[in-house]
Amino acid sequence: MQLDGDVVSGVINRLRRVEGQIGGIIRMLEDGRDCKDVVTQIAAVSRALDKAGFAIIASGLEKCIAAGEDGQPDRAQLEKLFLSLA
Repeated sequence: MQLDGDVVSGVINRLRRVEGQIGGIIRMLEDGRDCKDVVTQIAAVSRALDKAGFAIIASGLEKCIAAGEDGQPDRAQLEKLFLSLA
């Protein structure tokens, strides 16, 4: 799948930040940090992953889905893809 280069760069940067955040969460758990702080960071990671997924979908939705016989994207596949991020 070919996506816009700016979108790919943005998603990669976001995923690298998420990677760092996950490392931080692991350290927080190892250090016995407060549960509320850990959960807050997990929620932030979850939102960042959602945003990365939505950016990919918004940029290349038609490229992600095989066109039906009429040349239009398969709506059932589109719905499934969106719901996978819900």
